[in-house]
Formats: sequence, C-alpha cells, structure tokens
Amino acid sequence: MNGRARPSSSRQRHWLGFMLLGVVLLAVPFVAALGGQAWVRIANFAILYVFLALGLNIVVGYAGLLDLGYVAFYAVGAYTYALLASPHFGIHLPFWVILPLGAGLACIFGVLLGAPTLKLRGDYLAIVTLGFGEIVRIFMNNLNAPVNITNGAQGITLIDPIRIGDFSFAQTSSFLGVTLSGPQKYYFLLVALALLVIMVNIRLQDSRIGRAWQAIREDEVAAKACGINTRNIKLLAFAMGASFGGIAGGVFSAMQGFVSPESFSLMESITILAMVVLGGMGHIPGVILGAILLTGLPEALRYGIEPLQRALFGRMIVDPESLRMLVFGLALVLVMRFRPAGLWPSSQRRRELAESAG
Repeated sequence: MNGRARPSSSRQRHWLGFMLLGVVLLAVPFVAALGGQAWVRIANFAILYVFLALGLNIVVGYAGLLDLGYVAFYAVGAYTYALLASPHFGIHLPFWVILPLGAGLACIFGVLLGAPTLKLRGDYLAIVTLGFGEIVRIFMNNLNAPVNITNGAQGITLIDPIRIGDFSFAQTSSFLGVTLSGPQKYYFLLVALALLVIMVNIRLQDSRIGRAWQAIREDEVAAKACGINTRNIKLLAFAMGASFGGIAGGVFSAMQGFVSPESFSLMESITILAMVVLGGMGHIPGVILGAILLTGLPEALRYGIEPLQRALFGRMIVDPESLRMLVFGLALVLVMRFRPAGLWPSSQRRRELAESAG
C-alpha cells in the first residue's frame, strides 16, 4: 500500500507544481504592467532570451561545441521576417509562413557554419564561429548597394506585427472582459512558443541523438569508436540550435517593428553564452534561470541604482549605467568563482566537477 501511495503523492506534487507555475506565468504580465509597459517588454525579452539560450545550449551544453557566433542565426531569422513582412520589398506574407522559413534558413546557415569546422574544437572553433557572426553582421550592414537588400545601417522599419486574421498582437484589445496591451499579448504568444521549445529540448535530451551529443562532448574519439556518425550528429547540433535562433529572430523583428545590424553584435553572442554557462550547461531549468536572471537583473539595477544613490547620498555620485555594469560583472565573477558548474547544474555535471576536483 505504501509503495502505491508514494508514486501517487509524487504525481500530485508534480501537478501542483505545474499548476502553481501556470498561475505565476498568467500573473506576470498583469503584475509587471503595474510598473508600466516597460516591465512587460522586459518580461518578453526574458522569454526571447530563453529561446536563444536553449538553442545555444544544444550546441554548447549538449554537444560541447563552443559557439561565439550564435547571434548570426538570430539575425538571419530577424531579417527574413523583416524583408518578407514590410514595405521594403512590398511583400507582406503571414507570420506562419515566415517563421518556419526563417527557421529553415537559419538551419542552412548552421550547417554552412558547421561543415568547415567539424575538425575544430575549443578555442579554434570559438574563433571561427566568432568570425562567422561578425561576417553576417557586416554583410547586413553593407548589403545596401548596388542593390538595396538590407537598407544598411539604417535598418528596416515599419515591419508588420504578428496577426491572426484581424487579431493584431500590436494593438490593445479586450478579451473576455480583460484588456490586453500589445506587449501583454506578445507575452502570452512567447510563453506558448517557449513551452513548445522546452518540450522539444526535453525530447532531444532523452533521445538517441541527445545521448550521441553527450558522448561527443565527453570524448569524440570514443564516440566515433562506438559507431556514432560524429560528422552528421555535430551538423545536426548546429542546425537544431540555429533553428531556435531563427524563430527568436522572427518574433523579435515582429515585436520591435524595426531591425538593424546593431542589434546583432558580438556582445549579444557573449551574453547568450553567459546565460547558458551561468545557469548550468546542459541543464534545461538552469539555462532558463540563467536567461531570466541575465535579462532581468541588469534592468532591475538600471531602475534601482539611481534612487538608491539619491536616498543614501542625496545626489548622483556614479553614473547608473557604469555602476550597473560593474555590479553585474562582479556578480558574474563571484558566481563563476564559487559555483563553477552554474547556479542550477545537472546532477551529472555536478558529479563530473566533484570527480575532477577530487
């Protein structure tokens, strides 16, 4: 009887946890709106970075391939949406056509990046992928002559928002007596897409492909000796990770209504990589936590440092932007010093670090 009761109580706890999480997710946009729509937009960007971090986690966390050019796939998805849903070329395709197309193009770019780098590891792979990311950004910055494709540094404006029939995600509307602003509607769309991405990640992690990625990460020579086609498996990691970046880029383009090459700098790639490492490489909940913290913490510091200085000293002593980045950087250094596996590492990663330390 006790053996039967335990699984039942465990299932009940799981369902209770899911219900509480659902209530929190539903409440976030309304609670954030109390502080202004800016906080709802910050919540939206936190979920968008969850997309990007989970995509990079496939390449870095599962397959162990250090990628510093991941933002290139983000740019490909964003510009695909911008070019096919704006007055720039006079094309206005629906989002359900453009998002899969952007994901597919990002996959192709992922394979193009992965194919020449199959024999590279570590620092050498990082340098090549960094160069790839910068090449894509520079191309976007200069493809405005002799044929104006990307409009150069000025970017593309008046991009169509996501629409389902007459329902636009950019406009305020009422639904079942509840008034939802544009950012709040985008929030629920992003949550739905994020849940789908998380489900795909969980399935990949426990699949034969996921185990093959982990085998390559641990020892590529041994994985090849076991019969794993390391070439195809590594290319698949680049392609799958890139597809998530392409989807995130398309949604970013629709939300902002404007894209330019400045949005896809090297700093973006480094930030996304920091989210994966800080949360815990290869561990989905840890990566999600890292993305949320690294998106929300700098913004909280931005809004909190100035009032704190005025309350303590009666005036501004240090520029809030400089102090914000100083505190943010110090926090990252301390975490990496005392939690090298990340804030929420997987049990396997924790054991590996304990064995190496011992």
